[in-house]
Amino acid sequence: MINTYNVNEKGYYGDFGGAYIPEMMYANIEELRTKYLKICSEEKFLKEFNDLLKQYVGRPTPLYYAERLSLNYNTKIYLKREDLCHTGAHKINNTIGQILLAKRLGKTRIIAETGAGQHGVATATVCALMGIKCIIYMGEVDISRQAPNVARMKMLGAEVKPAISGSKTLKDATNEAIRDWINNPIDTHYIIGSVVGPHPYPDMVARFQSVIGDEVMDQLKKMEGSENPNYVIACVGGGSNAAGLFYPYLDNENVKIICVEAAGKGIDTGKSAATSILGKEGIIHGSKTLLMQSFDGQITEPYSISAGLDYPGVGPMHANLYKTKRGEFISITDKEAMQWGLNLSRLEGIIPAIETSHAFAVLDKKKFKKDDILVFNCSGRGDKDLDTYIDYFKL
Repeated sequence: MINTYNVNEKGYYGDFGGAYIPEMMYANIEELRTKYLKICSEEKFLKEFNDLLKQYVGRPTPLYYAERLSLNYNTKIYLKREDLCHTGAHKINNTIGQILLAKRLGKTRIIAETGAGQHGVATATVCALMGIKCIIYMGEVDISRQAPNVARMKMLGAEVKPAISGSKTLKDATNEAIRDWINNPIDTHYIIGSVVGPHPYPDMVARFQSVIGDEVMDQLKKMEGSENPNYVIACVGGGSNAAGLFYPYLDNENVKIICVEAAGKGIDTGKSAATSILGKEGIIHGSKTLLMQSFDGQITEPYSISAGLDYPGVGPMHANLYKTKRGEFISITDKEAMQWGLNLSRLEGIIPAIETSHAFAVLDKKKFKKDDILVFNCSGRGDKDLDTYIDYFKL
């Protein structure tokens, strides 16, 4: 049997994945599981998907050689510019794919969860594009700290519903969206924004996002003469931007994978989202994965200054990368990430989302060789985080 880090036919990445769902969700999940691969491989679907990625989203996004950054760290650093996508982040790749899938399944109502708000904006955008009703669940805390994205969602015609339970962040927004789906199983499709949830969601989202890694391979071949970098590096919360970059390289062990997660105020402070260190195997939102939890299995509240990394688990693909040691996990504190938001802005003229800033902080944690080729996923623009940057740095 060939060893692979991709999903198997039962929806597992090694020990992680599956579909742990209540009976009332079974019909929806089974409909997706039995139909998504067939629909997504149809010539008409692929043409519509690729045409929208090109003409509407603005793909391919550039693979930018960061000259000043490379000089400063004496290595070759490339940025995959997902921040230049329509709506300002990689999230739109997946929502384009899922809205086309939902239409073919005859759904007339879309729900979604969002943390940083970029997935909410991307979902509201494609719903406006297709004329479909849209409801976005967002934690009350995130609504406050991501106000610009909330305004965008409303301007695009979406209804934004606050999640007021628990930590009032991404985990709780996801809970509310799942409850909605259970109550509206016939006409509603749930556009999950990360590589989390019950099978087939982690695989489906990764496939729609794999355009990122596929483009990197083509672009790097032209720029460096080889489609294989030495390292691919991305921040990991749920992990969709990382999955998109890693996807074509998963089984190529010559390309090293670095997953960067949020340490918050520090691993041992009780204010962290460093799942690889603090988590153990458990079930959340329909899949088995690594999950921050108490001794008796209660979910521990995560913390990160970044709304998009403020999640108590990781997707099952990433949990498997950690357990098998295929991926190296590095935890970055709020302080380190915020400093890198400033560093990238002043070295390259690119203001990154705080999620993305976590990834770049690896440059201070790990030594790379002069001829190493590093590809970072610059997954989102910092516009949504300007208030946080302003407050933090007293700008």
